[in-house]
Amino acid sequence: MNPVHRLPFHSHRRHHVLYRPSSRAPGAASTPPAPSPTPGIVENDGWFPDVTLEEMRDAMRLDGTVTDARLVQAVVDAILQVNRELAAWQGVHAAAGITALADVPATRINRESRLLAQYRRAVYSTAKADLIERYRDYDTTASSASDKKSMEWLDEAPGAQRRNAQWAIADMVGRTHLTVELI
Repeated sequence: MNPVHRLPFHSHRRHHVLYRPSSRAPGAASTPPAPSPTPGIVENDGWFPDVTLEEMRDAMRLDGTVTDARLVQAVVDAILQVNRELAAWQGVHAAAGITALADVPATRINRESRLLAQYRRAVYSTAKADLIERYRDYDTTASSASDKKSMEWLDEAPGAQRRNAQWAIADMVGRTHLTVELI
C-alpha cells in the first residue's frame, strides 16, 4: 500500500490535494494526460449540463470587471453546491436509467427541457451571489448618495440571487416556494 501525503492547495480556502507516489518502475509507460478543458466552458459531471461562461455573462449581465478566473471559480463552487442539493433527486432518476438531466421527462420551453433552464438559473444565480459578495468586499466605503444606494443594492442582491437559485431548485424537484421574513 502506498503512503498518502497531503499537499496544500493554494487558494483562499483550505483544501488539500491527495498525492500518492507512483508504484511503477522508472521509465514505465504512463497514461496519457487528460484532454485540456474547452476554453469558456466549465465541464460538469456528465449528468448535469456543462456551463458556458459567455452565456452566463450575457444572462446575468456580467461585464469585464469579473475576470474569467473569478467567474470560473464562482461557477465551479455554484455547480458543486447545486449538484449537492439535487443529488437525491438525481439519484432517483439515475436509478430509473436516465443518463442526463436533458433526458428527464419535462415540458419544453424554447425547444429545451424546462429543467435545463431551471438548472442554469440555479447555477447562475448561486455564482452571481458569490461574485456580488466578493465585489462587496473590495469597496465598503460610500461617499455619496449614489454610492450609498449602490451599497444597499450590494447588501440585498446576494440574498435575492440565492432566493432565485433556491426557487429554481424547488421548481426542479417539485417543492413549493416559501419565503419567511423576520419582523
